Amino acid sequence: MLEATLQALRAKGRHLLVPYLMAGLDPDWLSYVDLVIERGADAVEIGIPFSDPSMDGPVIQRAGEMALARGVTPLSVLAELGSRSFPVPLIVMTYYNIFHHMGEERAVRQLRSAGVQGVIIPDLPLEEGGRWRDLATKEQLDTVQLFSPATPDERIDEILAVAQGFVYGVGLMGVTGERAELAATATTMATRMRPRTSLPVLIGIGISSGDQAAAVIRAGADGVVVGSALLRRVLDNQSPQQIALFIDELRGALDTTEP
Repeated sequence: MLEATLQALRAKGRHLLVPYLMAGLDPDWLSYVDLVIERGADAVEIGIPFSDPSMDGPVIQRAGEMALARGVTPLSVLAELGSRSFPVPLIVMTYYNIFHHMGEERAVRQLRSAGVQGVIIPDLPLEEGGRWRDLATKEQLDTVQLFSPATPDERIDEILAVAQGFVYGVGLMGVTGERAELAATATTMATRMRPRTSLPVLIGIGISSGDQAAAVIRAGADGVVVGSALLRRVLDNQSPQQIALFIDELRGALDTTEP
């Protein structure tokens, strides 16, 4: 379902925007989901807070800590998501221990009952994720695979063989976070991935401005995932209007850039 939606948008020539938000950051966190969708998000990545987020940089870690301090749990997040309907796909990002603790079958059912169409599990190795992927695929839940600048070509091909939803190219080595300048590896990832797959190719980690989003589109990507730059504005208590302007900047850059 996630993959079909993104493929259809790409076929129309649209460059894809996937903002990341931390679930439970404050009591009104779903209003931020509504806001980014209203301003042109094609899907929304929802982080479920975890106590040991190995991939997350300081901004996302802080947001997760705030959510955990409020008593947010995976089930409470999914209950909130399931209480609403959204006009774009939702993608959950969290760590495998949460799903292991829930039980994989139960986790898949809970995700789908909440309306989630995709999931990103950065610490689930390819060789250990077969049962999860089988269960998720049966329930039409796409498991998105990550690729880093250090991933060898032969490993990329192995991962692509089971990839679903979209290809998530990690734009630089290290944890998530804003960058003043786009890492050269971000454009390199787009160039490496594009000829290898028919899936949409999105680049994330380090995308912090419209200019940086445009650069990865020119390199061959189909879109961007933007997390820390957005969450930092939320944590800084910027107004909804200011946050909307940032999403407008990204959307405008994607809409006016030619590959």
